Amino acid sequence: MVVTTWVVVADGSRARIFETPGLKLELREIEDLVNVGPSGPALSEKDREKFAKTVADYIEQGRLHQRYQRLRLAAEPKFLGMLRARLSEETRQMIFEEINEDLSALDARAVEAHLRSH
Repeated sequence: MVVTTWVVVADGSRARIFETPGLKLELREIEDLVNVGPSGPALSEKDREKFAKTVADYIEQGRLHQRYQRLRLAAEPKFLGMLRARLSEETRQMIFEEINEDLSALDARAVEAHLRSH
């Protein structure tokens, strides 16, 4: 069975979820979640926390439906902490790498290149 890895690239306003077979870096974007909080572009802390819950829920659903077996998270440090706090213990055990950087504005090839350097 091929192991599927989800790569979640996020900040407080956007989360992109990629999938790739095994540990290869052949990213295919499967979801692009955008925080459309009422505060507009200058997102409040409350908006960011709500968005972290939305992203965590999506990741949890993916695990429950066995859409991935391994997880890589790349997010700006504060949002990474918010996200991690909202993931279940079962999901946190699937994380094999965390990168404290915001890569959400990069395209898939640039994300791949960045992950290769880690």
